[in-house]
Amino acid sequence: MGEFTVTGLRVVREAARTGSFTRAAERLGYTQSAVSRQITLMEQAAGHPLFDRQARGVRPTEACRIVLRHADTVLDSLDTAREELRNPQPPSRIRVGAFSTATAALIPRAITFAAQQHPSLQVRLREGMTPGLLSGITRGRIDMAVLSGDVEAPAGVEVSPLLMDSLHVAVHTTHPLAAHTRLSPTALRNERWIVGSEDPRTTLLGMWAHAGWQPHIAYVARDWVAKLGLVAAGLGVTLVPGLAVPALPATVSVILVDDPAAVRPTVLAYRRGESGDAHPFAEALQESAAQLAAELRVRLRN
Repeated sequence: MGEFTVTGLRVVREAARTGSFTRAAERLGYTQSAVSRQITLMEQAAGHPLFDRQARGVRPTEACRIVLRHADTVLDSLDTAREELRNPQPPSRIRVGAFSTATAALIPRAITFAAQQHPSLQVRLREGMTPGLLSGITRGRIDMAVLSGDVEAPAGVEVSPLLMDSLHVAVHTTHPLAAHTRLSPTALRNERWIVGSEDPRTTLLGMWAHAGWQPHIAYVARDWVAKLGLVAAGLGVTLVPGLAVPALPATVSVILVDDPAAVRPTVLAYRRGESGDAHPFAEALQESAAQLAAELRVRLRN
């Protein structure tokens, strides 16, 4: 059995399209004998006839249809490769991980900014929790990650500060507290809380573990869309990082939590020795974080 060739695949595809060896030869710029020779070689490679020869042309056989399915994939890939080779500099790619609220506004803003400055940069996004994202970096599955909180970097991972993110209470616009711009944790002790876990220590409320009062948990919802839906319905309040505030719906008001514990670092993690904080996407993150912080200050003033 012979071998399939690129030329042979092109001849078979053109003959199938035109229904004629003669027209295939005309379209490809070959002699008819050259086309016939290629068809014969391809039939030997396939081990089956590829065309039924008829008085007025040729008709693809079932074996030909199988070859054509794969020929399209092969030839289209080669055409793409030829197109890319016109500019031999391949597009740069980066795999980025982030915690869920960072994907609400910070990451989309950074992707847009990076695309404007570096059109060839392609960003692959993975959402996850800090342990999984750090593992992804150490195993080479992602290139950098935006993480929240005090991160203990494992061996081989560098961590650089991105911004200090304040926590806010999200309430319905008709809530009695909606007119406030900032409140102490004590002022929130009688609220009905919407949280991601029955155990406050595993949620953002964990920062008040020693506040002397236990929050009343009204609803547990792990997904941010569900949490905000409950808040928008006036069924309770929830905590949101400042990074997520610009993405909140208009039916939700935010109040700054006036407490030193209500500030969490947002950091950028990357493999040691790769200068991740100098990468164009890291620069886009820094620029976007600054913009979001400015927008948050305006929203809180209003």
